[in-house]
Amino acid sequence: MAQVTFFQANQFTPGVVTGSNNPLVASYNFTAPQGATVEVQFGTTTSYGLNTWAQPAPAAGGNVQILVAGMRANTTYHMQAIAHLPTGNDVVDADNIFITPSVSSDIVPIITVEQTAGSSLGSGVELLNLVQEAPTNKLTAVATDMQGNLIWYYPMQPNAPTPIKLLPNGHMLLVIDTVGASEVQEIDLAGNIIYDLTQAQIQAGLAVINSPFQTLQDLHHDIQKLPNGHLMLLANYNKPYPNQPNSPAALGDVLIEWDPVKGVPVWTWNTFDHIPLSHAPVSASDWTHSNAVVYSPDDGNLILSMRDQNWIIKIDYQDGKGSGDILWHLGPGGDFTLANGESPSEWNTGQHYPVFLSPNTAGIISPLFFNNGNWRITGANNELCGTTGQPACYSSVPVFQLNEYTKTAQVLSEHVLSPAFSQCCGSTNILSNGDLEYDVAFDINTPGKSYIQEVTEGASPELIWQMNIFGELAYRGFRIPSLYPGVEWTQEAIATANAAVKPASKAAKQ
Repeated sequence: MAQVTFFQANQFTPGVVTGSNNPLVASYNFTAPQGATVEVQFGTTTSYGLNTWAQPAPAAGGNVQILVAGMRANTTYHMQAIAHLPTGNDVVDADNIFITPSVSSDIVPIITVEQTAGSSLGSGVELLNLVQEAPTNKLTAVATDMQGNLIWYYPMQPNAPTPIKLLPNGHMLLVIDTVGASEVQEIDLAGNIIYDLTQAQIQAGLAVINSPFQTLQDLHHDIQKLPNGHLMLLANYNKPYPNQPNSPAALGDVLIEWDPVKGVPVWTWNTFDHIPLSHAPVSASDWTHSNAVVYSPDDGNLILSMRDQNWIIKIDYQDGKGSGDILWHLGPGGDFTLANGESPSEWNTGQHYPVFLSPNTAGIISPLFFNNGNWRITGANNELCGTTGQPACYSSVPVFQLNEYTKTAQVLSEHVLSPAFSQCCGSTNILSNGDLEYDVAFDINTPGKSYIQEVTEGASPELIWQMNIFGELAYRGFRIPSLYPGVEWTQEAIATANAAVKPASKAAKQ
């Protein structure tokens, strides 16, 4: 017999707030009736300011746990649960106090922020995927507000998350990229491990299906959780080529669709089956060096960014039913033709982090990506940047329009970062206010410093905000609307939530 929780709007059990595994995350438990949803508002005063997402009560009513995250260290916060009843009425809990402890300065990343006076920033907070450039104990998986204050972290250092992503279920998905012993983790905001998958388990699964690749070097750079709940893993392995001059083996990428329920691979894709080894713009030893896999919901196919091929490709996946053939290659020597008058220097080389700006992901589409520009074509005879007699290399952020039917490519806009040249890494996206944000991870002009910039869009973009990260490489740094799916935190709301915090010393103004 099912249990039913009886609830009276004027006589309910007050919520209980406790700590969690993460010092900056509170656990708020509130008993709610059948059909209700519960969210928590929080801030340093009883004006609150920020809200979590709303979570449903159990089928028969009962306890709802909300993990409250987004708070600064060493600060007193007020928080209050709100139960939205199926009648349309709300029940508001009493105000509760939660005090976050200090976080040792030894582990907090070194971050400064510059902002143009009077400027308005896009909503959200920064999610940082950091890599230690020297042996330290600094955090590598963190979220900060726009003033650079730590508001969430996962203590996994010295390992780095490559990458870390907020999932639609409110968890974080990350890859711990360790040669020979990589690992996938899905964690909640408190840092509890919800799901764990090791490289050894993956290799055992590949052996069961008699895969031609069973010994992986590592999982690396990206992971995608598919709509069916499966994981699309990006990995690589060395394939021997005894007769290949100066390179007895080539390191190439593979994709593995993993069913977490059955614990087996259900679809695989191998670079060596689809690209000739003779196409090696950089080297055969690190032949493909893919860094992003993107799911295309319109046709069920996959987009793969292959840095050392200077290509972004589309793979015939069709939700596991495709042939694996490469449908198109974007980049030098690929399948697209640039619009008349556009220089080959516009092609993507060494690129990172493609995202769709267009609402559609098939047909006529608009991808945006960070174009590192390592091997940018700058001469009439395909000379490369940085070579004798050619201009220096530089990075840029282009928006392309691709016509998959006619295989034509047009650059709709491009934010040129010259003289900045980020030799590796990076990410970019358009923010809620229309501004452009990008992560310049490894600019040769600023050794030891990564920086993330928000600029206005248009013919004369203006830099309005910059985050500087010292001593750690920002493999990816990007804005997320909040720490909760479907919830957007405006900068005004974040300021309200921290109104009682004593102002820190002012950062340098841009």
